[in-house]
Amino acid sequence: MSEQSLPQDAHPEYADALPEYAERVLDVAERIPPGRVMTYGDVAEWLEEGGPRQVGRVMALYGGAVPWWRVVRADGALLPGHELRALDRYRAEGTPLKEASRAAEGHLPRLDMRRARWDGGGRAEGHT
Repeated sequence: MSEQSLPQDAHPEYADALPEYAERVLDVAERIPPGRVMTYGDVAEWLEEGGPRQVGRVMALYGGAVPWWRVVRADGALLPGHELRALDRYRAEGTPLKEASRAAEGHLPRLDMRRARWDGGGRAEGHT
C-alpha cells in the first residue's frame, strides 16, 4: 500500500495529501441529496474514471467525513458492520426502503434502489 493511499488519521503528516481521485469521489458523495443514494458503480460512471472497487476503497479509507451511507451496493443491501448506523440515517432522511421478509437474515430492510437511486442530475429535490 502506498503512503498516499493510507487513511489520514493513521499518518497525520499526510492529512493534506488526499489523492485527487479520492477527493473527486468524496465530492460526489457530498452532492448526493438526503434520502437518495448512488451505487459505487454509479459514482465511478459519473466520474468517468475507476470502477466500483476503487470507489469502495476510497469510501472505506476516507469516507467517514462525508455522508458515506449514501454510497451503496447495487443490490441495496446495507453495508456490513454499519447496518444499524446506516439504517438510522436512512430513516431520518426518508430514504425509500424495502422491508425485510421474516426469512431475511437479521430482518434488516434493503434500500429500494428503484426509488432511492439518484442519477447525479438536477433532480436533487424529492424522490422520483
